[in-house]
Amino acid sequence: MAQAESHAVQLEGIRFAYPGADRPLLEDLDLTLARGELAAVLGPSGVGKSTLLNLVAGLAVPEVGRVTVLGTEVTALDESAAARWRRAHLGFVFQQFHLLPYLTVAENVALPLALQGERWEDEGVRSFLGRLGLAEQADAYPRHLSGGQAQRTAIARALIHRPPVLLADELTGNLDEETAVAVMDLLVEAVEELCTTTLVVTHAPEVAARVHTRYRLAHHRLHREP
Repeated sequence: MAQAESHAVQLEGIRFAYPGADRPLLEDLDLTLARGELAAVLGPSGVGKSTLLNLVAGLAVPEVGRVTVLGTEVTALDESAAARWRRAHLGFVFQQFHLLPYLTVAENVALPLALQGERWEDEGVRSFLGRLGLAEQADAYPRHLSGGQAQRTAIARALIHRPPVLLADELTGNLDEETAVAVMDLLVEAVEELCTTTLVVTHAPEVAARVHTRYRLAHHRLHREP
Protein backbone atom coordinates (compact mmCIF):
# COMPACT_ATOMS: atom_id res chain seq x y z
CA MET A 1 0.00 0.00 0.00
CA ALA A 2 2.85 2.41 0.71
CA GLN A 3 3.92 2.26 -2.93
CA ALA A 4 0.37 3.04 -4.11
CA GLU A 5 0.14 6.03 -1.78
CA SER A 6 3.09 7.72 -3.54
CA HIS A 7 0.82 8.08 -6.59
CA ALA A 8 -2.51 9.79 -7.00
CA VAL A 9 -3.97 7.17 -9.36
CA GLN A 10 -2.77 3.65 -10.02
CA LEU A 11 -4.43 0.94 -12.11
CA GLU A 12 -2.74 -2.43 -12.10
CA GLY A 13 -3.43 -5.38 -14.39
CA ILE A 14 -6.99 -4.31 -15.22
CA ARG A 15 -9.25 -6.62 -17.15
CA PHE A 16 -12.79 -5.44 -17.89
CA ALA A 17 -15.49 -6.92 -20.11
CA TYR A 18 -19.17 -6.12 -20.48
CA PRO A 19 -21.57 -9.03 -19.91
CA GLY A 20 -22.02 -11.11 -23.04
CA ALA A 21 -19.02 -9.61 -24.83
CA ASP A 22 -16.88 -11.97 -26.90
CA ARG A 23 -13.66 -10.45 -25.56
CA PRO A 24 -12.62 -7.93 -22.91
CA LEU A 25 -12.76 -4.22 -23.57
CA LEU A 26 -9.64 -3.64 -21.44
CA GLU A 27 -7.01 -6.24 -20.67
CA ASP A 28 -3.73 -6.14 -18.74
CA LEU A 29 -4.09 -2.35 -18.54
CA ASP A 30 -1.82 -0.30 -16.28
CA LEU A 31 -1.80 3.42 -15.52
CA THR A 32 0.04 5.50 -12.95
CA LEU A 33 -0.55 9.24 -12.42
CA ALA A 34 1.51 11.39 -10.10
CA ARG A 35 -0.11 13.93 -7.81
CA GLY A 36 -0.86 17.08 -9.78
CA GLU A 37 -0.45 15.38 -13.16
CA LEU A 38 -2.70 16.48 -16.01
CA ALA A 39 -3.16 13.60 -18.44
CA ALA A 40 -5.32 12.94 -21.48
CA VAL A 41 -6.55 9.71 -23.01
CA LEU A 42 -7.17 9.73 -26.76
CA GLY A 43 -8.64 7.13 -29.08
CA PRO A 44 -11.65 6.38 -31.28
CA SER A 45 -15.14 5.81 -29.94
CA GLY A 46 -15.82 2.41 -28.44
CA VAL A 47 -12.32 1.53 -27.24
CA GLY A 48 -13.13 2.01 -23.56
CA LYS A 49 -12.09 5.56 -22.70
CA SER A 50 -15.23 6.37 -20.70
CA THR A 51 -15.07 2.95 -19.04
CA LEU A 52 -11.55 3.77 -17.92
CA LEU A 53 -12.81 6.90 -16.16
CA ASN A 54 -15.60 4.89 -14.53
CA LEU A 55 -13.06 2.39 -13.21
CA VAL A 56 -11.02 5.17 -11.58
CA ALA A 57 -14.20 6.57 -10.02
CA GLY A 58 -15.38 3.21 -8.72
CA LEU A 59 -18.45 3.35 -10.96
CA ALA A 60 -17.29 0.19 -12.74
CA VAL A 61 -15.53 -2.82 -11.23
CA PRO A 62 -12.83 -4.77 -13.11
CA GLU A 63 -12.93 -8.53 -13.41
CA VAL A 64 -9.23 -8.62 -12.59
CA GLY A 65 -6.84 -6.00 -11.23
CA ARG A 66 -6.73 -3.22 -8.68
CA VAL A 67 -7.56 0.49 -8.75
CA THR A 68 -5.95 2.66 -6.07
CA VAL A 69 -6.69 6.39 -5.82
CA LEU A 70 -5.14 8.66 -3.17
CA GLY A 71 -4.10 5.61 -1.19
CA THR A 72 -7.58 4.05 -1.19
CA GLU A 73 -8.13 0.75 -2.95
CA VAL A 74 -11.31 1.68 -4.79
CA THR A 75 -11.90 -1.87 -5.98
CA ALA A 76 -12.25 -2.99 -2.34
CA LEU A 77 -15.06 -0.53 -1.48
CA ASP A 78 -18.71 -1.53 -1.39
CA GLU A 79 -21.21 0.63 -3.28
CA SER A 80 -22.10 2.84 -0.31
CA ALA A 81 -18.49 3.42 0.72
CA ALA A 82 -17.51 4.16 -2.88
CA ALA A 83 -20.23 6.82 -3.13
CA ARG A 84 -19.01 8.54 0.04
CA TRP A 85 -15.44 8.38 -1.16
CA ARG A 86 -16.35 9.91 -4.55
CA ARG A 87 -18.17 12.84 -2.91
CA ALA A 88 -15.12 13.67 -0.81
CA HIS A 89 -12.32 13.19 -3.32
CA LEU A 90 -13.51 13.36 -6.93
CA GLY A 91 -14.80 15.87 -9.40
CA PHE A 92 -16.42 14.27 -12.45
CA VAL A 93 -17.52 15.89 -15.71
CA PHE A 94 -19.82 13.45 -17.47
CA GLN A 95 -20.34 13.57 -21.23
CA GLN A 96 -24.10 13.93 -20.70
CA PHE A 97 -23.71 16.59 -17.96
CA HIS A 98 -26.22 14.99 -15.48
CA LEU A 99 -27.49 18.36 -14.23
CA LEU A 100 -30.50 18.16 -11.91
CA PRO A 101 -33.43 19.77 -13.77
CA TYR A 102 -35.19 21.08 -10.65
CA LEU A 103 -32.14 23.02 -9.41
CA THR A 104 -30.85 26.31 -10.81
CA VAL A 105 -27.37 26.58 -12.26
CA ALA A 106 -26.04 28.02 -9.00
CA GLU A 107 -27.71 25.27 -6.98
CA ASN A 108 -26.36 22.56 -9.29
CA VAL A 109 -22.86 23.94 -8.92
CA ALA A 110 -23.13 24.20 -5.13
CA LEU A 111 -24.42 20.62 -4.81
CA PRO A 112 -21.03 18.99 -4.06
CA LEU A 113 -20.55 21.42 -1.17
CA ALA A 114 -24.01 20.72 0.21
CA LEU A 115 -23.54 16.95 -0.04
CA GLN A 116 -20.39 17.22 2.05
CA GLY A 117 -22.17 19.32 4.66
CA GLU A 118 -20.02 22.35 3.90
CA ARG A 119 -21.27 25.90 4.35
CA TRP A 120 -21.28 27.76 1.09
CA GLU A 121 -22.00 31.34 0.15
CA ASP A 122 -24.11 32.25 -2.83
CA GLU A 123 -21.74 35.10 -3.66
CA GLY A 124 -18.79 32.74 -3.89
CA VAL A 125 -20.65 30.33 -6.17
CA ARG A 126 -21.76 33.18 -8.43
CA SER A 127 -18.22 34.52 -8.60
CA PHE A 128 -17.00 31.09 -9.66
CA LEU A 129 -19.72 30.94 -12.33
CA GLY A 130 -18.57 34.30 -13.59
CA ARG A 131 -15.13 32.88 -14.30
CA LEU A 132 -16.78 30.44 -16.69
CA GLY A 133 -18.99 33.04 -18.34
CA LEU A 134 -22.15 31.89 -16.54
CA ALA A 135 -22.94 34.87 -14.32
CA GLU A 136 -26.16 35.67 -16.20
CA GLN A 137 -27.32 32.03 -16.06
CA ALA A 138 -26.91 31.56 -12.28
CA ASP A 139 -30.68 31.55 -11.65
CA ALA A 140 -31.62 29.68 -14.83
CA TYR A 141 -32.70 26.05 -14.93
CA PRO A 142 -30.87 23.46 -17.08
CA ARG A 143 -33.69 23.29 -19.64
CA HIS A 144 -32.96 26.91 -20.57
CA LEU A 145 -29.24 26.35 -21.18
CA SER A 146 -27.46 25.82 -24.45
CA GLY A 147 -25.23 22.77 -24.78
CA GLY A 148 -22.15 24.87 -24.13
CA GLN A 149 -23.68 26.51 -21.05
CA ALA A 150 -24.66 23.10 -19.67
CA GLN A 151 -21.10 21.87 -20.23
CA ARG A 152 -19.63 24.84 -18.38
CA THR A 153 -22.09 24.33 -15.52
CA ALA A 154 -20.98 20.70 -15.22
CA ILE A 155 -17.33 21.79 -15.17
CA ALA A 156 -18.02 24.39 -12.48
CA ARG A 157 -19.81 21.77 -10.38
CA ALA A 158 -16.85 19.40 -10.73
CA LEU A 159 -14.32 22.00 -9.56
CA ILE A 160 -16.24 24.01 -6.93
CA HIS A 161 -15.23 21.79 -3.99
CA ARG A 162 -11.56 21.77 -5.02
CA PRO A 163 -11.29 17.99 -5.48
CA PRO A 164 -7.84 16.37 -5.40
CA VAL A 165 -8.77 14.27 -8.46
CA LEU A 166 -10.77 15.42 -11.49
CA LEU A 167 -12.10 13.10 -14.18
CA ALA A 168 -13.57 14.55 -17.36
CA ASP A 169 -15.26 12.93 -20.34
CA GLU A 170 -14.86 15.27 -23.34
CA LEU A 171 -14.22 18.33 -21.19
CA THR A 172 -14.68 20.89 -23.98
CA GLY A 173 -16.84 18.87 -26.36
CA ASN A 174 -19.69 21.40 -26.64
CA LEU A 175 -17.72 24.62 -26.26
CA ASP A 176 -16.62 27.18 -28.80
CA GLU A 177 -12.88 27.71 -29.13
CA GLU A 178 -12.76 30.85 -26.95
CA THR A 179 -14.68 29.25 -24.09
CA ALA A 180 -12.68 26.03 -24.42
CA VAL A 181 -9.47 28.01 -23.93
CA ALA A 182 -10.97 29.71 -20.85
CA VAL A 183 -11.95 26.32 -19.42
CA MET A 184 -8.45 24.96 -20.00
CA ASP A 185 -6.99 28.05 -18.30
CA LEU A 186 -9.17 27.32 -15.26
CA LEU A 187 -8.22 23.66 -15.31
CA VAL A 188 -4.49 24.34 -15.55
CA GLU A 189 -4.87 26.84 -12.69
CA ALA A 190 -6.56 24.19 -10.55
CA VAL A 191 -3.83 21.69 -11.33
CA GLU A 192 -1.09 24.17 -10.45
CA GLU A 193 -2.67 25.79 -7.38
CA LEU A 194 -4.48 22.81 -5.86
CA CYS A 195 -2.29 19.99 -7.19
CA THR A 196 -5.44 18.49 -8.73
CA THR A 197 -4.64 15.25 -10.53
CA THR A 198 -6.68 15.32 -13.73
CA LEU A 199 -7.51 12.64 -16.28
CA VAL A 200 -9.47 13.70 -19.32
CA VAL A 201 -10.89 11.83 -22.29
CA THR A 202 -10.73 14.11 -25.29
CA HIS A 203 -10.58 14.60 -29.04
CA ALA A 204 -10.00 18.36 -28.69
CA PRO A 205 -6.59 19.71 -29.77
CA GLU A 206 -6.77 22.61 -27.27
CA VAL A 207 -6.99 20.06 -24.46
CA ALA A 208 -4.40 17.60 -25.75
CA ALA A 209 -1.93 20.44 -26.38
CA ARG A 210 -1.91 21.55 -22.74
CA VAL A 211 -1.73 18.31 -20.77
CA HIS A 212 1.44 16.94 -19.22
CA THR A 213 1.00 13.40 -20.50
CA ARG A 214 -0.95 11.87 -23.39
CA TYR A 215 -2.03 8.26 -23.72
CA ARG A 216 -3.72 6.49 -26.61
CA LEU A 217 -6.10 3.65 -25.78
CA ALA A 218 -5.77 0.92 -28.39
CA HIS A 219 -5.80 -2.86 -28.45
CA HIS A 220 -7.23 -2.96 -24.90
CA ARG A 221 -4.26 -1.08 -23.35
CA LEU A 222 -2.86 2.41 -22.83
CA HIS A 223 0.13 3.51 -24.87
CA ARG A 224 2.01 6.66 -23.85
CA GLU A 225 2.51 9.17 -26.65
CA PRO A 226 5.56 11.40 -27.11
